[in-house]
Amino acid sequence: MSFNNLDTLYRQVIMDHYKNPRNKGSLEDGSLTVDMNNPTCGDRIHLTMKVEDGKVTDAKFDGEGCSISMASASMMTQTIIGQEVDTAFKLSQIFSDMIQGKDFAEDESLDLGDIEALQGVSKFPARIKCATLAWKAMEKGLNEPQ
Repeated sequence: MSFNNLDTLYRQVIMDHYKNPRNKGSLEDGSLTVDMNNPTCGDRIHLTMKVEDGKVTDAKFDGEGCSISMASASMMTQTIIGQEVDTAFKLSQIFSDMIQGKDFAEDESLDLGDIEALQGVSKFPARIKCATLAWKAMEKGLNEPQ
């Protein structure tokens, strides 16, 4: 597949997550709650997660923002549900390295899935904070004592 076709496919994946977000909403009943915003552009996220026995059992988000920010939140929640907390942190580090254009350690046991569609954001430094907002919220929530 040529670069242009791959770029087009990635844009389509991002727009699909933006227009049809997965895990949009909020969780109740003792879930972890994190509110974060990006004052630079106004993106904001309200993330709720349930963690049981060291595993993220559910995650939902709500908020407002650009297509990159909201698509990233959708992809992030899809990716971390069902993962061990340590694995969620590992995925976050891989994503952070990827989005900053750094070499990232691909782990054969981890499927990045749609997240790879955001790899092109590394070419637009001003958009990196948009893409990482949900991931930073997830890290903050999982780092808080439960």
